[in-house]
Amino acid sequence: MIELEGITKVYQMGQVQVHALRGMSLRIEPGEWVSIVGPSGSGKSTLMHIIGCLDTPTSGSYRLNGLEVSSMDEKSLSTVRNQEIGFVFQMFNLLPRISALKQVMLPMQYARGKAKLPLRKRREIAAKALEMVGLGDRLNHHPAELSGGEQQRIAIARALVNNPSIILADEPTGNLDTQSGAEVMEIFRKLHRERGITIVVVTHDDEIAGMAERIVHLRDGLIVDDARVGGEKEKA
Repeated sequence: MIELEGITKVYQMGQVQVHALRGMSLRIEPGEWVSIVGPSGSGKSTLMHIIGCLDTPTSGSYRLNGLEVSSMDEKSLSTVRNQEIGFVFQMFNLLPRISALKQVMLPMQYARGKAKLPLRKRREIAAKALEMVGLGDRLNHHPAELSGGEQQRIAIARALVNNPSIILADEPTGNLDTQSGAEVMEIFRKLHRERGITIVVVTHDDEIAGMAERIVHLRDGLIVDDARVGGEKEKA
């Protein structure tokens, strides 16, 4: 469960303070699919970074699956990110010189202690994740040998290998053509329907936003609308 209460984020830009989030409160239940929308500068990216434990709030409380993470140090946040959250970004964020299989294995390599699996097991899990997104025949291909849609599917597979409870997707179809974007969103639909993964998508695309069960509109660092829509469950 995602629980934010009274979250603020203030950036110091020289002599000027920029208030990116202004006392925001938001609750996302396990298994929900939520779209976050709003104009440029509304606070979407800042909110995504805080939910994803990539940044900490200036003030307020953030509890993730019962853990108070708003005041954690970077080492603790890194552990939470690795165990609880899978990230999918607009730019794919793949390393150019390694294969699809090794891209997907990367999150498992950062596990610590007993949580770190043997190499053979990591390979097996990564291969299964790539098969799940339709790339079982691309294990040894490098990013330059793959289409944009295939690269984004690798990113989704990479986000899944540590069995996260939450997938955070920032403009996941922003660099894709219509067909590739539809294929990527169908994977999200399948994950939500079959695995019950919580999905939070930041998007400017009304059609993508409308696939969710709930749409949260931001403006000037505040939630101005929070509405339930038909979304995945009614379409399933």
